[in-house]
Amino acid sequence: MTGGVFLALMLIGMPIAFVLIGATLAFVAITGNTAILNAIPQIAFGSVENFDLLAIPLFVLLGEIMNESGLTRRIILAVRVWLTRLPHNLVIVNLISNLALAAIMGSATAQMAVMSRVVVPEMERDGYKRGYAASITASAGLLGPIIPPSMVFIIYGVIAQVSIADMFTAGIMPGLMLFVLMVAIAMWQAGRNHDPKAEGAGLPDIPRWKATLPGLATMLIPLTIVGGISAGVFTPTESAAAAIVVALVFGGLVFRELPFASILRIIDRTVSNSAIVLFLIMAAKVFGWVLTYNQVPQAVAAFITSLSDDPTVFMLLIMLALTGVGMFLDGIAALIILTPILLPVAVGQYGIDPIQFGVMMSLTLVLGLLTPPVGTGLYIAAALSNVPILQLSRLVMPYVVATVLVILATIFIPWMVHPF
Repeated sequence: MTGGVFLALMLIGMPIAFVLIGATLAFVAITGNTAILNAIPQIAFGSVENFDLLAIPLFVLLGEIMNESGLTRRIILAVRVWLTRLPHNLVIVNLISNLALAAIMGSATAQMAVMSRVVVPEMERDGYKRGYAASITASAGLLGPIIPPSMVFIIYGVIAQVSIADMFTAGIMPGLMLFVLMVAIAMWQAGRNHDPKAEGAGLPDIPRWKATLPGLATMLIPLTIVGGISAGVFTPTESAAAAIVVALVFGGLVFRELPFASILRIIDRTVSNSAIVLFLIMAAKVFGWVLTYNQVPQAVAAFITSLSDDPTVFMLLIMLALTGVGMFLDGIAALIILTPILLPVAVGQYGIDPIQFGVMMSLTLVLGLLTPPVGTGLYIAAALSNVPILQLSRLVMPYVVATVLVILATIFIPWMVHPF
């Protein structure tokens, strides 16, 4: 009955956090176990009383500062002025810039929104078809939750109680592999999606050094994050705070494109976006506790272990199941709900490394950003690029296949998530 309430609320389009709360209250009403209500506030607030979760609003704030101060545009321009002699250089610029931003933002949807506004018009002026430009930009947004820092990895690390720094390290090789595959696909498609008569129309006429120096300065932000964590100087949370300081210095003092009046707008958006994620974590934690109380994880474990006792087969089955889940449920919500159910089975019954399992889960659920019918990333890129959603869904399919190949690699090649 609780599952029926869950599905009904989802079908009428209720936000996922309220779906989880509604299903929890339905369980209490059906069972008559009102004593559970006394524990819910403690569980809800306890779920966000974690220092590591502070990284979420900090990375959201960092992304907002980057966008507002024009630092994102400087990275793109610095990359482009050095690739002007290469064929289809703007395609490579798009992907390299997404790779750089992935090391700063950690959020796929934020990255897709920024790049759809900045790069898609540039590519169209340069002679590329708008749908092709939008498909690259939307697909490259998947690098955001894979290349460290990653909001998805932070949430998994908190729930699974594993090192977030180890999760960040584990995302490097899969992220680079996905980047290489995306470059190969985009370059293979470039010729038939480009009108060479318009080439170079969007490139400003400025010296290379004038574009490169601001871009190099901006790249100190991801270097602060990755270098600080790798050297043991910062925790992931502290690295976000240090990167914010660097971004404020360059955006506000060096480039002077961050007026004081914009700070209030940045803080307002940061608070709103962070509150959505943290409220979702609270609701999902309560719902997961109710599932555990009802012995759902034990039932799932018994069912899965009856299918196969091979760890690889288990991970393939979970990958297929999560692909279906990601088509209908927000990736972060699904990660929060399913990790407490699936992780004990993976580690306890099959002896799978929790880092490897977390990378596989995260990548598979993130893929849902590009898969209908929910496909949040598709809708963002389609709306901002003015491309029909059905056309964009078709154009991103090669990149979806590439992502599936990377997920399979994390299953069959475990050392990919422990490269160092």
